[in-house]
This record gives sequence, structure tokens and C-alpha cells, in this order.
Amino acid sequence: MRLTVSTWNINSVRLRIDLVLRFLAEERPDVLCLQETKCPDDAFPLKALTGSGYENVVFAGQKGYNGVAILSRFPLVTREVMSFCERADARHISAALGPEAGPAAGIVLHDFYVPAGGDVPDIGLNPKFAHKIAYLDDLRAWGGRRVKGPAILVGDLNVAPLEHDVWSHKQLLDVVSHTPVETERLETLRGEAGWIDAARLLTPEPEKIYTWWSYRSPDWAAANKGRRLDHAWVSPDLAGTVRSVTVARHVRGWERPSDHVPVTLALEL
Repeated sequence: MRLTVSTWNINSVRLRIDLVLRFLAEERPDVLCLQETKCPDDAFPLKALTGSGYENVVFAGQKGYNGVAILSRFPLVTREVMSFCERADARHISAALGPEAGPAAGIVLHDFYVPAGGDVPDIGLNPKFAHKIAYLDDLRAWGGRRVKGPAILVGDLNVAPLEHDVWSHKQLLDVVSHTPVETERLETLRGEAGWIDAARLLTPEPEKIYTWWSYRSPDWAAANKGRRLDHAWVSPDLAGTVRSVTVARHVRGWERPSDHVPVTLALEL
């Protein structure tokens, strides 16, 4: 059985619902995990999404910012929302694939949206950056160790951890998302808990991988100053099933796009 799981920071699911529906129609992943849905639960476009063939949807949102959702062609069970830094700010949701998923049944899906951290990489001067660092510390404390059995962790983790995850390692060392205080934390928490970075498992450095291109760039495609902020990790027992991790770069060129593009993990179970 081939299982495909996509992750995408959509930057407002209501504003970009047509893009979500287009991606689902064209790519047909088994699961799509969204971040930064930016809408409260009572305004989530559930009808449009279930009408596209994804009858199984769980979500956690709030007005105006954050928000996560999981859409699946298979039934979902054991919905859970975790809070970090003592804030109920809709940055995580998880669910397991039900028995109808066949060989994929029981796989736990974790969908995360890590704080961006603002522009100033100083916890003393920038409360947003301080929150991001505290969030990563809490995430390290959780680590996923309580997950029993196969699991997949995806989302906008807002950190480009490796040298070739950014267009210029040297120029971005003091830019939020690639500072050592962030990258070392993310790699430490991943390694301690045993998560496998699926993209780098198949495409090791020095090959560049980007999933995000800034709105500030007047010609993002030509400049190609990207960063790998969106990740797909698997538990060790799934490492041998990873067949591909693809970045839908062309989606950045759609009309009124998100600054992130979908990343799709494919497993052969």
C-alpha cells in the first residue's frame, strides 16, 4: 500500500480554499495537514473540503491566526490537541488512521505549527522570539516519546535546520529561522526522540531544498532565496518505508498563493 501525506502552511484556509481544492483535485494525497488556517472552528470551511472527497477532517482553530487541520480519505480516530507554553493557541493537532486504512491503520499523524518568532533573534528584546524558543524547549520535553507505534510528524516548524536548507547559510545565520539557537534546538529534539527527517533521508546535503519563498521578493522564482521551513518526520519503524518526499514548488506560482508550498511524503507499507 502506498500512503501519501502532504503538509502545507496555507496562510488562511478561507482565503485560499480554491487553492486547497485545486491541490486536492490534482494531487489526491491520502492525507493533507494544514497550518495557519486562521479561522475559528465555527468558520472552518468543512463542507467544501468534505465535498472534495475528504470526508474525515479534524481541526483546531482560532480567530485571525494560527490554526491546524488534518484532512483524510481514511477515517481518523483519537483526535488530540496539545498545548505548549501554557497557551491554547491552536498549534498542534493529532489523529490516528482508522482500521479502514489497511496497512496504514494505527499510524499517528502529528500536525504542528511552530511560532515564527518575529524579526529580531533576541529573547530579551523580542517576546515573539522568546515564545518560539520556549515552544521548541517544550517540544523537546514532549519529544513524541509517548507515541507508541508508527507515527508521522509534519508541519511548518519555522526552522531551516541545516546549512543547505537556506539559500545562504552565511547570510542567514543571524536571521530568524536559521539562527544557531533555533537550528540546534530543532535538531537536538528531533535526534533525542528518534524522529527521522524524511526529506534529508532521501536527499542528503549538499543538495538544496526549499519550501518557502518570501512575499517580500519581487521575483521569488528568479531570486530563488528560499528556506526549508516545512518538514515531514517519521518514527524509526517507518524509515524503511519512505519512498519519496516531493516539494510542489509550482504551487508558489499560483494566483494569490501562500508563501509556503505543499510537501508530500510517500510511504510504501
